[in-house]
Amino acid sequence: MSRVTPVFAAGGAGRWYLLALLVVVLDQVTKTMAVAALEYGRPVAITGFFNLTLLYNPGAAFSFLSDADGWQRWFFAIIALGVSAVLLVWIWRLPAQARLQRSALALILGGALGNLWDRLVLGHVVDFIQLHYDDWYWPAFNIADSAITVGAVLIVAEAFLTRKSNEVHD
Repeated sequence: MSRVTPVFAAGGAGRWYLLALLVVVLDQVTKTMAVAALEYGRPVAITGFFNLTLLYNPGAAFSFLSDADGWQRWFFAIIALGVSAVLLVWIWRLPAQARLQRSALALILGGALGNLWDRLVLGHVVDFIQLHYDDWYWPAFNIADSAITVGAVLIVAEAFLTRKSNEVHD
């Protein structure tokens, strides 16, 4: 019979769920500040390559399906709920020593939940970070998107580190 580690015991998933919650809180606080301080669609230059620009995205990454009839709100919400459920269980089941993988999944979970909140409450995701070079503009994003990206990069890095470690030990 296997033993289940309590959520907040040493090696439990609690600290990783708290990291996900921290991402959600930071995401929502910064979005609230952006909505309060910025005028929609009007860039505020911070540096020569970085603007704060309030934009609403009813679609997904890079405004995918943003011009659909509204069904995409619920479609992406259902996907985010499903992915979040999988991530909750995945984090729970990982061994305590899988800290890099757990932190990566927690960042993705927090980002998914931050954007899910926007979709459910507002009907769109609030974006406000905009990077550019000359006349080339990267699509606007937010803290949740950043956490998802960093989490994904960590998963890829962890996969390479694990593969490299396995090659050394073979």
